[in-house]
Amino acid sequence: MCGNNMSVPLLAEAVTVPGGEKETAAVIFLHGLGDSGHGWADTLTQIQLPHVKFICPHAPPIPVTLNMKMMMPAWFDLMGLRPDSPEDEPGIKKAADSINAIIEHEAKNGIPPHRIILGGFSQGGALSLYTALTCQHQLAGVVALSCWLPLHRSFPSASSGHKNIPILQCHGEMDNMIPVQFGAMTAEKLKSIVNPQLITFKTYPGVPHSSCPQEMEAVKEFIKKYLPRI
Repeated sequence: MCGNNMSVPLLAEAVTVPGGEKETAAVIFLHGLGDSGHGWADTLTQIQLPHVKFICPHAPPIPVTLNMKMMMPAWFDLMGLRPDSPEDEPGIKKAADSINAIIEHEAKNGIPPHRIILGGFSQGGALSLYTALTCQHQLAGVVALSCWLPLHRSFPSASSGHKNIPILQCHGEMDNMIPVQFGAMTAEKLKSIVNPQLITFKTYPGVPHSSCPQEMEAVKEFIKKYLPRI
């Protein structure tokens, strides 16, 4: 892969928010089902640190089983939103490969994996967890908002073995789409995969399937802690 963005399909179209000074770190943030990188780029700009760039790729449109096979931006197909729902294993793995390609591209262009945080909301958060846990590189951390761990039965054996990866998991307590209990089950599962002391699970009273200012403040503090200026 060369340094050209065109060699990484998701990067060619991604919304990139540059830092205000020399960029020594990056946050790759993945949107939820039916969304695009634009909305999250706006939200993340409000918590940006000057040495960190944000990369917000767009998922390609695919038919989604959960929504009567309608075409919409999705990282992989969804058959259901329960812990026991069937899952699109080939689609999840293919999506993880496409995010790994962004990580490799950034590494070739001067931002090593240990200076990259992977994050996302809902389906994007799910993909960020799966990608980080199976990535051959140890990343700086994961921000997993209102989400779950895909293919959870394949862990811990599917894990690449990086135990010391910090994970910030946040969830609205009034989430009717991905219930907070599903988030809590995910947090417990994560403790069997990585160092439990590095997992933070925060819940927000009254918050539905969305983010809130307090949550974004927690995300900012997490980024500050694990991507300090160098």
